[in-house]
Order: sequence, then C-alpha cells, then structure tokens
Amino acid sequence: GGVGGAHAEIVFKNELTSPFQLTGATFVLDGAVQYNKQDDSGALADQKEIPIFRGSVPTGDHTLQVVLKLRGHGYGVFSYLRGYKFNVPATHSFTVTEGKAIRLEAIVWEKGDVTTPLEERPAIRWEQKIGNTMGDGSGNKPASPAPASSANVSGGIQIGTGGK
Repeated sequence: GGVGGAHAEIVFKNELTSPFQLTGATFVLDGAVQYNKQDDSGALADQKEIPIFRGSVPTGDHTLQVVLKLRGHGYGVFSYLRGYKFNVPATHSFTVTEGKAIRLEAIVWEKGDVTTPLEERPAIRWEQKIGNTMGDGSGNKPASPAPASSANVSGGIQIGTGGK
C-alpha cells in the first residue's frame, strides 16, 4: 500500500473446548505465509486470540488460507481422544477498497452439539468489519460491519495410538 491505500487486520480466535487442542496453525495471505507455528506443548492451544497480520494492503481482492491442526485431548476414561488428529482447512476471499480498513477474524469453533460426531465438530467461521482508514475521526477502527460469511469446514480424522 501507499499513501491512502487500504489497511487490514487479521486475527485468529480459538473458541474450542477441552476435547480439542490446537497443535498447529498456518495462515497464508495472498500466497505469503503470515503465521506458521507448530506446538505440541499446549502453549499454542492456551492462546485464545492471536494477531496474524496488521498493516497496509493493496486495494482489491485478497485470499486468506488457513490450515489448523488439532489433536483430541482427554484423560481418564476419555484418554482415547488423544489418538484423534484433525486437519481443518479453510479459505476466505475478501475485497478492500481505497481508503478503507478491514478487520477479519478467523474463528475456530465447534459446530453441532453433544450428538454431533467428534470428527464433524471443528469448523472455521469468518467475521469481517469494514470501515474508513481516515477522515471519519475514528482512525483505523472499523465502523459498519459487512455481512459475515461462514464456512463450516470439517477436517479429516486420523486415529492413531496417541503416542509420540
């Protein structure tokens, strides 16, 4: 971007409950890796919000690709969950116009309810807000929300021993 231009802020939010542990996250904006972390220690899973990108972007169309890696997490009678591994991929396209700012949130959550099979629960939904970057007195704070799109994307499941 240049003077004027457009501004983007991309944030990842983790709304998963205890049966799922985030072990890896990769975010690619327009073909460039913005965030790539793999972690089996639990530190990544403990972060409920992770800033991915904040800065100027060219006006026009953009694509954000996400791949999350999850592992089942349980103990006692639920220790079998540790053998479950999930890949949750998703792609979101958005457009930014000159002088505008976008805040895009990629939110991993669990769709369904207790009757939904475990392997169908992890999903990514998108929320975006678009506002003015200048001239409205609010700075870069997005103003009016744009319609959010959702992608309930289930990943594949692999059942293993749960050991390393």
